[in-house]
Amino acid sequence: MSAAASITVRVPLTILRRLGRKTVVMPVQEGTMAVAPRADPALVKALARAFRYQRLLDEGRYSSISEMTAAERIEWGDLGSLLRLTLLAPEIVEAILDGRTAEMALPKLLEPFSVNWAEQRSAVEPNPMPEPGEVD
Repeated sequence: MSAAASITVRVPLTILRRLGRKTVVMPVQEGTMAVAPRADPALVKALARAFRYQRLLDEGRYSSISEMTAAERIEWGDLGSLLRLTLLAPEIVEAILDGRTAEMALPKLLEPFSVNWAEQRSAVEPNPMPEPGEVD
């Protein structure tokens, strides 16, 4: 009898966590299509609402945040937190919309942050946002 042969197969992949789920990301190889990362629906919805509310204020539809909270039936503090999202650096907004924010969650973004874009980018630096199709 011969000894049983063992074969080891190694597959390079990355496991990303998003909203309590794990996603397997395979490396991009020549001739294959990369699966585009999906944007976090909660983040995208919050950004859309924030920019909509800001546009309503800018256009003069509401003269104050208090007037808007009554008309839109939203808490004053929640509206203030959402409006703060309009102050995010364009690169961070783009990363959210492109789905390159694996470690960024809505509760973290609703916390107070610096309005200085350079400081915002450096705060996100420990969790770099890879380009679509790019794997660590």
